[in-house]
Amino acid sequence: MGHDQTRLQNPLTRYYREDYPQQKQTAPGIQARMQPVPDCGEESYTGSGRLAGRKALVTGGDSGIGRAAAIAYAREGADVAINYLPAEEEDAQAVKALIEAAGRKAVLLPGDLSDEHFARQLPHQAHQALDGLDILALVAGKQVAVEEIKALTTEQVVKTYTINVFALFWIVQEALPLLPAGASIITTSSIQAYQPSPHLLDYASTKAAILNFSRGLAKQVAPQGVRVNVVAPGPIWTPLQISGGQTQDKLPKFGQQTPLKRAGQPAELAPVYVYLASEESSYVTAEVHGVCGGEHLG
Repeated sequence: MGHDQTRLQNPLTRYYREDYPQQKQTAPGIQARMQPVPDCGEESYTGSGRLAGRKALVTGGDSGIGRAAAIAYAREGADVAINYLPAEEEDAQAVKALIEAAGRKAVLLPGDLSDEHFARQLPHQAHQALDGLDILALVAGKQVAVEEIKALTTEQVVKTYTINVFALFWIVQEALPLLPAGASIITTSSIQAYQPSPHLLDYASTKAAILNFSRGLAKQVAPQGVRVNVVAPGPIWTPLQISGGQTQDKLPKFGQQTPLKRAGQPAELAPVYVYLASEESSYVTAEVHGVCGGEHLG
């Protein structure tokens, strides 16, 4: 299930492990123009019907980790709605084609999650377009590296918290009445919640908030039969990194400090998002699943 399991592969060498070329894009960044292009499982992910008939909404579904989840969900049998910023239309169209190639319905819902009205409408739009909703994969996030706290603008702090934290409240408030028993909510925290980098004060603290929010929410909605879990990635090669998420001097060696000596690829997250959405994780809620290349959580 998931990746090709016919032969063992060394995790040290399975994916790109050279220095990354320095590159800069204006946020939010277009994955198709990155060097190298992140691997979101376009060629490798093979489904086995684990989400047959399911209906998923994925935020940040155009690129990076959200794209990997959207592709995997479709190949496991789910219809998928993706949210992304209008500037990311090029990447979103590529995902739409991949979902449809898997024989599933693809719904594109562009819009900015920092707009409360849009964020609140989003689950309703997905529910209507998909004729149901039972997976919420909340992946979209804002990350901008700033070396010193005195240089952090109020505008950036507010925007980062609005997209990463406040939007979760808005989306979940609207989605809960639409979700049936058995539905799954998956949020995206980070190793930054446990080991914050000095240049990511605003981002790292939002990721700690997501962790806490998700654990509390899981306990609140358990009586409804809705599960809530968290994925906490380590250093993953996505457009976030080249559009301000890392300082340029840190890009070439990105991820090489991990025990597996490389950055992760979005494709390596997809099986976790599938597992947490599927019936296989029926007794798993309020949990955090790290995918960190050996830089363990805690």
